Amino acid sequence: MSLKSKPDGAEGRSAARLTEMIIGAAIEVHRHTGPGLMESAYEECLCYELSQVGLGFQRQVNLPILYKGVKLDCGYKMDLVVEDTVVLELKTVEHLLPIHSAQLLTYLKLSGKKIGLLMNFNEPILTKGVKRLVNHFRESSVTSVTSASSAREPPEDMKARIRFDTIKTQRLGVSAVKN
Repeated sequence: MSLKSKPDGAEGRSAARLTEMIIGAAIEVHRHTGPGLMESAYEECLCYELSQVGLGFQRQVNLPILYKGVKLDCGYKMDLVVEDTVVLELKTVEHLLPIHSAQLLTYLKLSGKKIGLLMNFNEPILTKGVKRLVNHFRESSVTSVTSASSAREPPEDMKARIRFDTIKTQRLGVSAVKN
């Protein structure tokens, strides 16, 4: 089920401003509810707050994977996508774990979105449970790396490109920035 809301005048906001507005709305929810509710309750309250500040969003967005040119529904669902730009993954866990960041990074990669917010509403102070993640993944960086089983040495310009592409690929795993 995907529910959409798109208030008028929501276009043209920068990603930084969007994340600021989203975090502000989440803080407002947390201020009124505190920790201890189910994830679905926070999602409902956050959707109300997002609509109050004029942000468009989609809820429970299906995210198929593309396998050999075929879209397959593997059960992935993004909690919220705000302004078709920021992916929100809501949690109510004791502590955020690396697997939660990996989940959001996977959603960013599969959806082609660049920015995601991981929010743990089970924290006494919400800002301690918010992580902003940026997807730096580029499809070309995976395909241009030479196979390790290759018997010949790549030319110097290829070596430089491989080193550069490896750095870009590694950035995907370390691009999480805690707000």
